[in-house]
Amino acid sequence: MFSVINLAIYRLVINVKIIGRNREKDVLSNCLSSKRPEFVVVYGRRRVGKTYLIKEYFNGQFSFYATGLSDEKTKGQLKAFHASLLIYGCMEKKVPEDWFEAFARLRVLLETKNIYRDPLSNRRVVFLDELPWMDTARSDFKSALEYFWNSWASSQEDLLLIVCGSATSWIIKHMLKERKGFHNRVTRRIRLLPFTLKECRELLENNDIVMTREQMIECYMVFGGIPYYLNLMDSRLSLAQNIDELMFKPYGDLKDEYDELFYSLFKKPEKHMAIMKALFESKNGKTRQELSKVKAIGGGSVLTENLQELEQCGFIRKYTNYTKPSNGAYFQLVDLFVLFSLRFLGSHKQSSWMEYIHSPSYNAWRGNAFEICCVNHIPEIKAALGIAGVETMEYAWRSETSDPGSQINLLIDRKDGVINLCEMKYTDGAFEVDKSEYGKLMTRLSTFQKETQPKKAIHMTLVSANGLLNGKYASVFQNVITGEQLF
Repeated sequence: MFSVINLAIYRLVINVKIIGRNREKDVLSNCLSSKRPEFVVVYGRRRVGKTYLIKEYFNGQFSFYATGLSDEKTKGQLKAFHASLLIYGCMEKKVPEDWFEAFARLRVLLETKNIYRDPLSNRRVVFLDELPWMDTARSDFKSALEYFWNSWASSQEDLLLIVCGSATSWIIKHMLKERKGFHNRVTRRIRLLPFTLKECRELLENNDIVMTREQMIECYMVFGGIPYYLNLMDSRLSLAQNIDELMFKPYGDLKDEYDELFYSLFKKPEKHMAIMKALFESKNGKTRQELSKVKAIGGGSVLTENLQELEQCGFIRKYTNYTKPSNGAYFQLVDLFVLFSLRFLGSHKQSSWMEYIHSPSYNAWRGNAFEICCVNHIPEIKAALGIAGVETMEYAWRSETSDPGSQINLLIDRKDGVINLCEMKYTDGAFEVDKSEYGKLMTRLSTFQKETQPKKAIHMTLVSANGLLNGKYASVFQNVITGEQLF
């Protein structure tokens, strides 16, 4: 009994070591306590921490672990899989001829009496990492995996199979939407998203990186909450110096990350990248019809599939125009690292981040990036408003009649009879509502009320990185949410 308690404490310590990911850890815990075979698919954009999560959660101890190899043909993939089989105790010395033979050997290995089992659940845990890379051209990989699961693994009540991959388009197409072999076979799915501001702060503090709250927000607006990027930061340098070292220097670890990101996720990323560029040029987003008119993007089912893939990766969001809920969908770029890369790394106008700071381009980027930051933290905004438990719908709105055009990038439509119209502002100090700004806000409110005829109370809501300056016109806002509350 003592050893079991110690193991339970050890698992708890491991869970504490993993920053954030509470929902994901809960899914894995439920899989371990399940009384059925589990087939778990973990997916998400490159560098978001998929492999790290699984390896840390299980402390690197598996009944079997193998990973696919980038840019290797079938023969090389089978050699790597065979090498893993040998490590875990397979006695066959010859490399498998095909994937059917490889998975047959895996079955024999997993049936041996001395195979490693999770010490708390007694489950056999199999982790196949970078699965899409194993599926090379004209190989029998998918058929062999399907046969392995359907013919044997799906009847093993103590088996937990976890597959993972950054090539999200492959995962979605073949694992999650497959209407043949894998249809309804996947028992759990874990979509790993970038860190929130709160999780970023925890990671930075864990790495002994000292920043002010404003610097942490700007750090998030540059690196987008991607753990891998944050772990590259040098605690001896300032935020600006780190950005220079990682992204602007010829030897920077992230200098070519933008291209590598899309080429690692999609086999033919040119159209995906064209969509990102088009959305970058319109910060409030574009409709599908507007995107289809761009020659490099095109239309049809390919565009539909590309948009779904980009949305699943977290690069874009699909949101609805408040006055056109059925056909008013817009697509907006919401990946902050991509936004930063397209704005500053593609032009090569400056060779240093220091040269951009406080320039007009910098200020425009900062305002846009903070709005995206807010959109990515709607649960935190709701909590700050005291409506975390209230059912809501989030929209944007564009005027169809006003000249000049009027728009609201985030409104929260609440079940309790209130609509929060959100203004998102990033300023060096507290945001001040002067007479001119007050006029703009009232015009926007008046236009919205006139065109939408809402039957709910309208609360003007400010989300400001540095709060609101108490002045003559400050009362225009019923709610003020500070940058600290986004954490």
